Amino acid sequence: MTTTPSLDDLRIDRDEANGGGRRRWPIVVVLLLFLVGGSLVLWRWLAPGTASVGVAQARQVATGTAAGAVLDASGYVTARRRATVSSKITARVVEVFVEEGMRIENGQVLARLDDSSEVRRLALSEAELGAARKAVVETGVLLAESDLQLGRVRSLASAGVSTSSDLDAAVARVDSLQARKEFEEQQVEVARRRLALSRQNLEDTVVRAPFSGVAISKDAQPGEMISPVSAGGGFTRTGICTLVDMTSLEIEVDVNEAYINRVEPGQSVQATLDAYPDWKIPAAVITTVPAADRQKATMTVRIGFEELDPRILPDMGVKVSFLDEEIRQQAASRPASRPVVLAPQAAVRRDGNQDILLVVAGDLVERRAIQIGGRQGKDVEILAGLSAGERVVVEGPESLSDGDRVKVVEP
Repeated sequence: MTTTPSLDDLRIDRDEANGGGRRRWPIVVVLLLFLVGGSLVLWRWLAPGTASVGVAQARQVATGTAAGAVLDASGYVTARRRATVSSKITARVVEVFVEEGMRIENGQVLARLDDSSEVRRLALSEAELGAARKAVVETGVLLAESDLQLGRVRSLASAGVSTSSDLDAAVARVDSLQARKEFEEQQVEVARRRLALSRQNLEDTVVRAPFSGVAISKDAQPGEMISPVSAGGGFTRTGICTLVDMTSLEIEVDVNEAYINRVEPGQSVQATLDAYPDWKIPAAVITTVPAADRQKATMTVRIGFEELDPRILPDMGVKVSFLDEEIRQQAASRPASRPVVLAPQAAVRRDGNQDILLVVAGDLVERRAIQIGGRQGKDVEILAGLSAGERVVVEGPESLSDGDRVKVVEP
């Protein structure tokens, strides 16, 4: 059955229209809030006068930390006298008398090598020397006989009984035997020196310590071959042990060449071993090696300990602080119980005759007058005007002033 259209079909349903409008209002409000918030953020970051700055946080340390340091560096403990003890000949190891950590005296026997061949060479040399000496004796007897014969020939020649040719033959025989004797005497000297060489080679089968020290490694075992040069691939040892003179320990650090002017011979140094971070070791600069590393732009500084200790070992990592004596005395005059606030040296600015810092509070800069004490590496002591935990500007425009708005750039 079909329905007939009427005027009631053209009436608007007010309830449906109001419901659809109410559903669209929250979306519109959210969009408006997003646009307003984005505009505020964009205006804040792009507003005139906003500068990008790098900041650092002031920190508080105890007064016992390297007061008066003008430069910090790190390096290693090294030994000026250190040697891998080897043999002078190639031979098989028979005995080893050294172990790691053993105290070794100068000349102490470290190992013995197979000497069977050298013993036989020594016996041969002794026999050769004996034979050479007997040859000299024999030639001497013949020479004495020839001298007598020459005398008789001369007597006969003067009496006219012997011919001049007989006299010439007798003289030639004496001269020949004289030359032969001199040659054999030289052979005796050669045999004597060959014997001395054989004795030295036999002595070289005993490996001795070249100086007093401590063995830090054992590099050969009985039965292995040892040689003063690398031979036989990986089956030939080149050392018996590594010996270190513990009285020659010192520190070597690499210092950036831009700061080498802060280092001078005899300068006081405070060293801290990585193994004992609470142990402050007094030391002093020995010298600066007069050569720079062009790859790293550094120079090597040698530092000597004022007093050695058994806890100091070769190749230990160490951190050092180069000290300024005047600043150390200033630090020593302060009460030991008062902590010190440190800020980067790069954050300190000059305003006339006053040292200032620009402190960041929120997004604004506050000009702060300060009083500076000593330096500790790249930091300075702030005696007044700054508290630990506050942020200071270390990178930013020189034109920054009190009340300027800034944007902190994270490193």
